[in-house]
Amino acid sequence: MADRHEADPQADPQAVDPRAVRAGFARAAASYDRAAALQREIGSRMMQRLDVVRIAPRAILDAGCGTGEALAELAARYPHARLLGIDCAYPMVASARRRSDAGASLLRRLLRPVAGGLGGGAPWLVCADLLALPLAPRSIDLVWSNLALQWVNDLPAAFEGFRRVLRVGGLLSFTTFGPDTLREVREAFAGLGPGTHTSRFIDMHDIGDMLVHGGFADPVMDMETLTLTYATPQAMLGELKAIGASNRTLGRPRGLTGRKTWAAMLARLEVLAKDGRIPATFEVVYGHAWKAEPTRTPEGHAIVTLMRPGAAR
Repeated sequence: MADRHEADPQADPQAVDPRAVRAGFARAAASYDRAAALQREIGSRMMQRLDVVRIAPRAILDAGCGTGEALAELAARYPHARLLGIDCAYPMVASARRRSDAGASLLRRLLRPVAGGLGGGAPWLVCADLLALPLAPRSIDLVWSNLALQWVNDLPAAFEGFRRVLRVGGLLSFTTFGPDTLREVREAFAGLGPGTHTSRFIDMHDIGDMLVHGGFADPVMDMETLTLTYATPQAMLGELKAIGASNRTLGRPRGLTGRKTWAAMLARLEVLAKDGRIPATFEVVYGHAWKAEPTRTPEGHAIVTLMRPGAAR
């Protein structure tokens, strides 16, 4: 599906290239599930945070659904909700459809008898741009997005779209990566030639400000640092490629990295080894916020609620 937010050649070189993002995830669809241990772990921790949220959604959007694993878990948690998954890469959507058709999630199969059947039916799966959601206003009760928003250049616009499709009282729950993510890779490439090698990740506090300015209520932001270790630098970089998370910045080198530059970068990563393992840092940002009653009309006029004296609220 065409991306209406294509790369601007004058844009920030550390901004992501939407076409490259889409192509990278399309190529990674077949290898994603084997390599996405971190994404599954963060999704599980994100899911646990719903335990303390009182919500009974009728319609759920998984924004950036990938191969659809979270959709099965959301179906088990909310068996009567209608589910919709959206991803920018069609092969990811196709993988999610196969997962749904086969009932591949063990959790979904185990809980189906307990839940009394999945009343919402099979999820709807659509290839679409997160910045142009093909949904009616006020049609969704829960927007769920696990590790997709770091691939969006205009985060306020994404939040605006989520707020548009949420019903009043609906919940936005998401994760993304913060500035310390892949600092080892960034430092290993520093000074080794032109071009950018990692994305610019947004600070948790700035994201919280965006939510407030975007009209969301009661935002809650949290962060934790996770460190994965690898036997070799090549194993680390290979896993990033397998999940489609290689360098997709506008300023990335467009040719092959020179042999000397590549060797120097690998040597810098090898120096970081502890107990024979190469670390990779991920700063995980968790957030949720609610769509409150509007305070202004679309034309910008303040909404004033008038009540008779003594009337019950």
